[in-house]
Amino acid sequence: MEVMNDEINVLGKKLEICGCEPMTGFMRNGYCQTNFDDTGVHTVCAVMTEDFLQFSKDAGNDLSTPRPEFGFEGLKQGDHWCVCAGRWFEAYKAGRACPVILEATHEETLAIIPFEVLKKYQMTV
Repeated sequence: MEVMNDEINVLGKKLEICGCEPMTGFMRNGYCQTNFDDTGVHTVCAVMTEDFLQFSKDAGNDLSTPRPEFGFEGLKQGDHWCVCAGRWFEAYKAGRACPVILEATHEETLAIIPFEVLKKYQMTV
């Protein structure tokens, strides 16, 4: 699947796909793209950990419980998911951030999270 335009990642290169199993992204196309409708800024390609999933659930966004009415099977450890930059940064400040894939993390993330912070959590693909 190709990105429909020339979106850029936090490394200044072409945005790569984050994940398709499960299908992620605000636009549900596998990419952590964003637009004006994406008030949550779902731009961080995160690799789920049990700790991050619990943090998100405790913060009011349960990503691990299946929601079949929305076609959502629930996330588990190891899944790649485009998460809200603000929520990931909250988890970081709480010492509960999960790894990120910089190649698939949209450049808009840098308006919320410093690159140096993201780099510490980089997972190579």
